Amino acid sequence: MKIKPLSELKDFLVSYASPMGIEIVDVEFSDKDRSLTIFIETENGVDLDTCEAFHNAIMEPIDEFDPTYDAPYTLNVSSPGLDRPFKTRRDFERNLGKDVEVKLYAPLKGKKFLEGALLAFDENSVTLGCGGEEIKLARNRIAKINKAIKFD
Repeated sequence: MKIKPLSELKDFLVSYASPMGIEIVDVEFSDKDRSLTIFIETENGVDLDTCEAFHNAIMEPIDEFDPTYDAPYTLNVSSPGLDRPFKTRRDFERNLGKDVEVKLYAPLKGKKFLEGALLAFDENSVTLGCGGEEIKLARNRIAKINKAIKFD
């Protein structure tokens, strides 16, 4: 199925999301089940009411935008999940000073998994505080980085 560029759709949705205090994290289209999923985030997290309110706010405008050129699709609005990988600069900014999990493509000192505080980042590297030690990792060594999930 032919669809409009997802980056165009994401840009279009920002004007509806921003006044609601919502950030568009990602937009995905599944050809298999013909579904368009908008992943959202807020400062206080995302609950079912937030998803429903945003879904209702964008239903008509997104139909006018016509992302699938009149082909039928299912619109979903969802939280990206607690363990989603960081994709944007904002993801890194939001988690500065917080514990993160890092999975590496290849072992570093025998480890492919690190956990520590996100101390710094730039386009090329990420710096973690792990057990009193600072570890600077090249971004191209990182398979996935996400917020550490702690259960009390």
